[in-house]
Amino acid sequence: MSAWRMIMDQPVLRMLAGLIALLGAHNAAVYPYLSLIAVSYVGLSEAALALVMALASVLAVSASVLIGILGDQRASRRRLAIVTAGCAVAGSALMLAMPGPFALVVTHGILLPVGWSIYGQAFGLAGLVMAGNPVRRDGVQAVIRAGMSATFLALLIFFTFAFADSFHLDLVYACGLGLSLALFLLVLRAWPEDGTGGLPAGRSGLNMLQSFAEIARPPVLLRMMLLGAVTSAGVVYMVLVSLVFEAAPGRSAGDVALYVGMVAGWEVPFMLLLPRIAARVRRTTQMAWGTAIYVSHLALMPVLADSAALWLLPLLAGLGGAAILTLPIGYYQDLMQGRPGAASALIALQKLVSDVVAALIFGLGMTYGGHLATALTGAGVAVAGALALHLADRRDRPSAGIPLAVTGAP
Repeated sequence: MSAWRMIMDQPVLRMLAGLIALLGAHNAAVYPYLSLIAVSYVGLSEAALALVMALASVLAVSASVLIGILGDQRASRRRLAIVTAGCAVAGSALMLAMPGPFALVVTHGILLPVGWSIYGQAFGLAGLVMAGNPVRRDGVQAVIRAGMSATFLALLIFFTFAFADSFHLDLVYACGLGLSLALFLLVLRAWPEDGTGGLPAGRSGLNMLQSFAEIARPPVLLRMMLLGAVTSAGVVYMVLVSLVFEAAPGRSAGDVALYVGMVAGWEVPFMLLLPRIAARVRRTTQMAWGTAIYVSHLALMPVLADSAALWLLPLLAGLGGAAILTLPIGYYQDLMQGRPGAASALIALQKLVSDVVAALIFGLGMTYGGHLATALTGAGVAVAGALALHLADRRDRPSAGIPLAVTGAP
C-alpha cells in the first residue's frame, strides 16, 4: 500500500501508471489477433506475416535503443514520448481507415513497434522520479507494471464475450485507436517538460558512438544476455502452451485461453505484493527464486496437461513471473546509473535476446524430443541464466549500487 500511495501522491508516477495500463490494454486489443487478421482477413501468406513480424521485431528494438540514447544525449524525453505515442495512434487509425496488406505491413511492421517503445521510456522516467528513493523504486515500478497485466487480462475477457458469435476486425482497431489516442493525450497533457518537477535535465555528454559503446561494455552485455536467458522461459511458455493443450486429451482452445488468462491474473496480486520484499532481499536473489518458481510451471505443464492439477500451475507462473517481469527494470537502472535511456534500451535488447534464445530452444527441443524436452530445456536455460547472473554480481559487485555506466563526458 505504501508503494501505491507513493504513486497516487506523485503526479508523474500517477501519469505513468495510467500510461502503462493503457499500453497493456492496447497490446491486448491488437496483438493476439494479428495472425488471424493478416491471413484470414487481409490475405497475407504465412511467410509474408513472418516477414512482417521479423520487421516489427527489428524496428522495435532499433527504435527503443535509438530513442533511449537520444533521450540521454539531448534530454528531450517529452518530445520523443509524444512522437512515439503518435505512431501508435497513426497505426491503429490506418488499419481502421483502409484495412489491407499495405496498411497491415505499415501498421504492424513499422508504426506500432515504434509506438510500443513508449514502454521503456515510461520506466526510464519512473527511474528518474525515484532516483532519490532507490529502496522503494523496485516496489513502485512493480505496482506500475501490474497495471499492464491487469488491463491486458481485462480486455481479453471483454473480447472473449464480444467475439462470442463472430469476429469483428473493426472492433479490434477501433479499440486500439481509442486506447492509443487516450495514451497520446495523456502523454501530451501530463508528461513533464524536461528539467521540471525536480527531474534532472542533464545531457549525457556522449556522442552516438560513445553511447553505443557504453551499452556494449562486456559487463553490461553479459548481464543483459543472462537476463535474456532468464526471460526466454516466458517466450517458450507462450509458444508451447497451445501445442501442449492441443495434444492433451480433453483439452480445447478454450482451455488455452483460460490458462493464459489465469497466469496473467495471478501476476497482478504478486506484483502488488513484491514491494514488501523488494527492500529486504537482494534483487538477483529474488530473480533467482522467481526463475526457479516460474520454470517449475513450465516444466510441469506437459506432464500435467491432462490432469486437474494443471490448474494449480498458473499460481506458480504468476508468483515467479512477478519477479522476472519487473525486477530487471530496476536492475538495468542501477547498472546504468544516470542513463535512464540506456537502461530502457537494454530492456529492448533483452527482449530480442529472449526471443532468439526461445526460438533456438523451441527448434532444438521439438526436433529432438517433443513438448516435454522443450519445456525442460527452457527451464534449464532460464535457471542457468539466473544462477550465472547471481554469481556474476557477487563476484563483480560485492557492494550494492556500484554502477557500470560511464560517468561524465569523456
